[in-house]
Amino acid sequence: MKASEVLRISWEAILKNKVRSLLTMLGIIIGVAAVIIMVGISAGTSATIEESITSLGSNLVYVTQSFSAGGVTGMRGSGQGGGQAQGGLVYDDAFAIAELDNVAGVVVEQNSMQDTKSGNNTVTDVAVLGTTADFPSVRDMEIANGRYFNEQDVERESKIAVLGATLAEELFGEEDPIGQDITIGAVRFSIVGVLNEKGQVGDVDYDSRLYIPITSLLNYFVDNQFARMIGDRVRMIYVELEDPAMMDDTIVQIELLLTKRHEVSLDEPDFMITTQQDIIVTQESTTAAFRNLLSWVAGVSLIVGGIGIMNIMLVSVTERTREIGIRQSVGATPSDVRWQFLTEALLLSLIGGLIGVLVGVGGSFVFSSVSDMRTVIVPSSILLAFSAAAVVGVFFGFYPANKAAELDPIDALRYE
Repeated sequence: MKASEVLRISWEAILKNKVRSLLTMLGIIIGVAAVIIMVGISAGTSATIEESITSLGSNLVYVTQSFSAGGVTGMRGSGQGGGQAQGGLVYDDAFAIAELDNVAGVVVEQNSMQDTKSGNNTVTDVAVLGTTADFPSVRDMEIANGRYFNEQDVERESKIAVLGATLAEELFGEEDPIGQDITIGAVRFSIVGVLNEKGQVGDVDYDSRLYIPITSLLNYFVDNQFARMIGDRVRMIYVELEDPAMMDDTIVQIELLLTKRHEVSLDEPDFMITTQQDIIVTQESTTAAFRNLLSWVAGVSLIVGGIGIMNIMLVSVTERTREIGIRQSVGATPSDVRWQFLTEALLLSLIGGLIGVLVGVGGSFVFSSVSDMRTVIVPSSILLAFSAAAVVGVFFGFYPANKAAELDPIDALRYE
């Protein structure tokens, strides 16, 4: 029997029971659409996180403290002189890193949680970030109003502050905060600037933060005498590179510099160095695992759809037993019968898969427009889902097709 004849007969059989055929394809449609939408949501989330990370600055190296070398044991003053310390980063490390080749800028960061008050408005547990003058350029943040503090302000331990956009609104509403005073903890600071909206990255809301010179934070927000003795400890140093192609070489220079300054070995350093790409790769591995899980869950729908196809095809074989006997009596071989029913199952899967692709792509755009979550259509997910639908059709259609081919022509003709 010609392939065109097989297709024609199979298509007519599908059209003969339109509603039943549509309901049979429903499992395939849902499965294919679910795969495309789930992968799209996961890819959109991954892309959003990557853009958020890179939006905080480009070509950055993060140097953070680590206590693997025995904890914080040393002490040093807060000047720019030498002195050695073991057990974490100190303010002076930033000045040493800034002298290295390929370093475009260095930002030091330390934080504290303080209640902040302006007039009758009080915001509790505000994240107060002590940092240096290059923070806006290194972290790719813009001033909406006023100015950021400069190096002279940092050296003088000036009591000035810059507000995140959300915090400025919480403290001052529609009023212009520039030039006004706020009380951070028990210390009065003057507002000199407000940052543009930056949004939230991970669990950090940059718009709800308050930014002051790091020397002011170390001087005014140290709770006990021991902390004052090690007050120049810092949580993180951001290093902006001039040439990202030389990142690996620069990281090696930073490692050698800090191990020498801290008198530790490279095997057990008291600091950690990561890059934006490291963070992105770690995040991608997490989202990839989540995406695979969602794909497997969605794939269950395809299996359920395949079981539905097998069930209907078995019913169709039973209903058309006499028709099968007639075809065999006029010359149709078991192979012809098998191919006819297998083609019907495959057509049901492919049509359902095509509709599922349209529903999945359209559903992804609708989901993105009506929710805060971004979706990204991944072409490979469309190909994967459609191919899986075809495989499901062949796999679950083979048993009914084989059963139809094995019918005895005499028994089939006698079937009522």
